[in-house]
Amino acid sequence: MKKLAVLGLSLITATTIFAKEVKVGVIMPLTGAIAGYGQMTKKGIDLANEMEPTLKNGDKVKLVYVDNAGDKTQTANAVNRLNQEKVSAIIGALTSSNSLVVAPIVKREKIPTVAPVSTNKIVTFKNPYMNRACFIDPFQGKVGAKYALQNGYKTAVVIIDKSQAYSVGLAKNFMKYYKSHGGKVLKVLFISSGDKDFKAILSNVKKANPEFIYAPIYVPEMSLMARQAKMLGIHKPILGGDGLSDPTLIKVAKDAANGIMFSDHFNEKAAPTKLSKEFVAKYHKKYNNESVPSFAANGADSYFIIVNAMNKCKNPSDRECIAKNITKTKKLEGVTGYITIPKSGNPVKSAVINEIKNGKIVYKTTINP
Repeated sequence: MKKLAVLGLSLITATTIFAKEVKVGVIMPLTGAIAGYGQMTKKGIDLANEMEPTLKNGDKVKLVYVDNAGDKTQTANAVNRLNQEKVSAIIGALTSSNSLVVAPIVKREKIPTVAPVSTNKIVTFKNPYMNRACFIDPFQGKVGAKYALQNGYKTAVVIIDKSQAYSVGLAKNFMKYYKSHGGKVLKVLFISSGDKDFKAILSNVKKANPEFIYAPIYVPEMSLMARQAKMLGIHKPILGGDGLSDPTLIKVAKDAANGIMFSDHFNEKAAPTKLSKEFVAKYHKKYNNESVPSFAANGADSYFIIVNAMNKCKNPSDRECIAKNITKTKKLEGVTGYITIPKSGNPVKSAVINEIKNGKIVYKTTINP
């Protein structure tokens, strides 16, 4: 690299002189009912930024966070604000319901976006600017059904949070695969986010007497439901989705959380790549030996996917170039595994099944595509 011998700056390289700041916006629920998920994801993104703070041309990546509090209106405002900030790409939103708000706006404004854990299949539909770092609901629902059937659970009750697109999507795909492969759904029951009394729902579960309960809901509701189920003497295996990947479930439900299982994107005990192991070690050091939650891992991967795409562009702020190169991602070494993203914007990835045992989240098995 040539050095500039101008104005006494002979020791400053051209890269340093012309390096600039490239902004990546991040839309996260940092407050509100699902703030725990947002805070976990933020930890992963922040660490990824520390691990790879600059692009190959020397430009510095600056993260610009906007708190959407898990609210759809605030999510729309966040996208518009980040567009005004002239970000080159966006990480977010977190939940599928909020990412469905993000999608049409980033398509209109042509902002390349990667959602860390939005699994609803419609999120990326016919949208070259909307991508994700996670598997999608059809696969995750199928994973739940395959696990149930492989373990001999032939009858199930399904509990759906009707206010969450994520929950509806997982349940729909679980039931499709489960029933087509010999499983019988005895009852479908509905709750809404914010509900606190599940005794009527659980009485119906007890009456149906299934071998298995599939409940792809979030931690605030599952925490209370698990405690109430224990009080009613219901001790059936419960499996949810990645929405249960939050240690808060253990803190609130306490010993009632033991035995709850959930499909997930990552478990540090089954770290699949060299980068995974490096990330886990750095995460432990930075965050007081906390285990790496899948939300942090997918948050980090969202960052690495965007940086990888930026590095392939002559101008790393070129939104169009970044968008095109995201969907040319091939076997990128990530935290959750090797990542390939086709034009659909949906990575093909394996899933793990985790279980809560003795107050800890432990790895159980891996289900491949």
